[in-house]
Amino acid sequence: MDAKTYPVSMTDAQWREKLTPEQYQVMRQHGTERPGSCALLYEKRAGTFSCAGCDQPLFESTLKFESGTGWPSFNDPVPGSVETTEDRSYGMVRVEVHCARCGSHLGHVFPDGPPPTGLRYCINGVALNFQPA
Repeated sequence: MDAKTYPVSMTDAQWREKLTPEQYQVMRQHGTERPGSCALLYEKRAGTFSCAGCDQPLFESTLKFESGTGWPSFNDPVPGSVETTEDRSYGMVRVEVHCARCGSHLGHVFPDGPPPTGLRYCINGVALNFQPA
């Protein structure tokens, strides 16, 4: 993980205890879930998607859209809820999205989304919890 200190910090052992093995692999080791494998991809109710690591509200359901990628996609995060860093893994340059409160890896953001932002926050569903309105 990053050397930055986040408001919510835990030891590796505490993260392993809190998260499922799949969540740990995605959120703490920068992994990716299998496309189409998370039920939150199909979530259509009004509500808020939050970080599975620290419960920080990340995305409102009104900004979720079907991208056809197999991962939940959003136009824009809750202001101040996420941070981005350059990701040069796998021989490409992407923009990684992580939780601003705990630093957990959430997914990536791409400049191919619909209006009004033109952004597609492509987020691993296992990194999210959903709270209906």
